[in-house]
Amino acid sequence: MELIVHADAGLLAKAAAARLITALVDAQAQRGEASLVLTGGGIGIALLRALRTSPALDAVNWSKVDVWWGDERFVPADSPDRNSHQAREALLDHVPVDEKRVFEAGALAAAGGSQHDAGGYAEPEQAAADYAAALAARAPAGAAVPAFDVLLLGIGPEGHVASIFPHSPAAAAAEPVVAIRESPKPPPNRISFTFPTIQAARQVWVIAAGEEKADAVATAVAGADAWGLPAAGAHGLERTLWLVDRAAASRAGQGG
Repeated sequence: MELIVHADAGLLAKAAAARLITALVDAQAQRGEASLVLTGGGIGIALLRALRTSPALDAVNWSKVDVWWGDERFVPADSPDRNSHQAREALLDHVPVDEKRVFEAGALAAAGGSQHDAGGYAEPEQAAADYAAALAARAPAGAAVPAFDVLLLGIGPEGHVASIFPHSPAAAAAEPVVAIRESPKPPPNRISFTFPTIQAARQVWVIAAGEEKADAVATAVAGADAWGLPAAGAHGLERTLWLVDRAAASRAGQGG
């Protein structure tokens, strides 16, 4: 685990965006393509906005990037609460992505619609199963999920990542994707990657800004148990970065 501290949230978003461009360019140089998992939340979307305005944006061949989400709110497809909706507004609608390589988790069907009606689902469990199937279809032989080049995660004040909350069934799940019901943070129904899927990424980056995240950052960096603090279970095969601002790092002995 590497803790990298930036002066404030604005600089954090810009620095993370520059780092992400480099990682994607390097992946494409090695393999001809790249695979990226996005996160929502204030700092996650700020990172995407910083990417959009970066002078190096076009160094990435966006048509050769697979885009996924580590979790999604199980709400209608046109809801502004969806992480994918926010990501499109911030970045994806402004770069030449190949829509066949943009993998959104299933949305809630329109009122009165049947399961999988017009692209929507009546229940989050079927949406989770179909998202797992999409992951398997893009995975290398013998694997259940792709080897993502970079997987981005935010962190909640209580230490949740994706939609894995402390002491929840998702924290112990072995399947690649799970449906979340009665989430302690609204909306109650969600779809989330699990630890086996997160930990399949080459690099996992946890991004945190603000003093309200300081306790969770300090506890995770100190080596907490992932059952009680899910962020402690967020690590990559090759590299795990905690990209934080000074406020978020203030209780980990890194603030200024």
